[in-house]
Amino acid sequence: MTGKITVAAIGGFILGILVMSFVTFTGAPELMVVEDESRYGFDETIEAIEASAEDQGWAVPTVHRLHEPVRAEGYEVDRVAVMELCQPHHAAQILSDDEAKVVTSMMPCRISVYETSDERIIISRMNTAMLAEMFGGTVAEVMADATEEVEGVLATVLQE
Repeated sequence: MTGKITVAAIGGFILGILVMSFVTFTGAPELMVVEDESRYGFDETIEAIEASAEDQGWAVPTVHRLHEPVRAEGYEVDRVAVMELCQPHHAAQILSDDEAKVVTSMMPCRISVYETSDERIIISRMNTAMLAEMFGGTVAEVMADATEEVEGVLATVLQE
């Protein structure tokens, strides 16, 4: 009897691991990235985000129009722009803390504005609120604040 219970317990444990692995690998992409539709066209979305960011004390140092060099090579792709957003106060907190510098590869904050084949304009960004929870200390505090502020910047263009 004890042998059957042990086999059942081990089988249940293995099944649990398999189910959790499946859930993690199939659900992780949706957890890591946030997407929303814009109420504006492609160029208008970029312009509105730039204006909103500047109004809220953020800089937009660069807008990478990824489709341009790809189209120049003869490929037909929809428009995609990656916008860099920087808030010097937040950046300074990360850059002045050696332990927090681990996240500098994610700086500045980036969002993507892209056009789909059915002409919708989507705004995509990392789920930094979730990432912030994984870190402690300065990183968690700064990422939480930055996430809230970036969502405020984007609120002007997101469909309701």
